[in-house]
Amino acid sequence: MTTQTDLWTVLVILGLTVITVLTRTLFFLSSKPWHLPHWAQRGLQYAPIAALSAVIVPELVMSQAQFITTWQDARLFAALAGAVFFLWCRGQGQAVLGTIVVGMLVYLPLHLVLGW
Repeated sequence: MTTQTDLWTVLVILGLTVITVLTRTLFFLSSKPWHLPHWAQRGLQYAPIAALSAVIVPELVMSQAQFITTWQDARLFAALAGAVFFLWCRGQGQAVLGTIVVGMLVYLPLHLVLGW
């Protein structure tokens, strides 16, 4: 089976490649220093937690594009256990790794043994 790519598709891919490379290297090519405004710097402090919330929260409260309607969901208990552990060990260096481990230690038995 042979497939051929038409010229328009190739041109679009090349154009998007050029635009991506140009926009990502623009700050390196500039000869003078460039600084973000204070409001943008302050807003970027919240970007990681906002992105993480946008990915994690729907995964916790939805299953197959529907809100979960039962409390018997292993993800809820794992998230709660992980959050409690993180708040308990917040100032220590291994808090993030411990949060993952505790969450999985709660999730796996509930999911595999009880079928939640």
